[in-house]
Amino acid sequence: MIGLDTNVLVRYIAQDDKTQSLRATALIEKECSVSIPGYVGLVVLAEVVWVSESRYDATRKEVADIVRRILSIRQLVVQDAEVAWKALRLFETSKADFADCLIERTAFTAGCARTMTFDKRAGMTLLV
Repeated sequence: MIGLDTNVLVRYIAQDDKTQSLRATALIEKECSVSIPGYVGLVVLAEVVWVSESRYDATRKEVADIVRRILSIRQLVVQDAEVAWKALRLFETSKADFADCLIERTAFTAGCARTMTFDKRAGMTLLV
């Protein structure tokens, strides 16, 4: 596998820097394959969402499409992909941000009965 940093995925998705975008595209589409995939950690996935929202003003729908695209690229392996898919589905049906959905679904998968938070929009159990 080939580990991929956030900036590589952002350049691949945004195509906003000619040199880096061409290199990221070549890496993902030509060097990564089903037999030698690119590896996307959950932290990288969360950072891609954060950059998409903060730097590129991506809407919730656009964020969902970006995450779905990353999860669907055959030559990429996403860490705990099933958890990421569940977080995406939760994100699409709630008001919580993607990172909160990922936190909650990761904790649930680990066996947590609930995930505590002070964030009223996070879709978790409020700690009051």
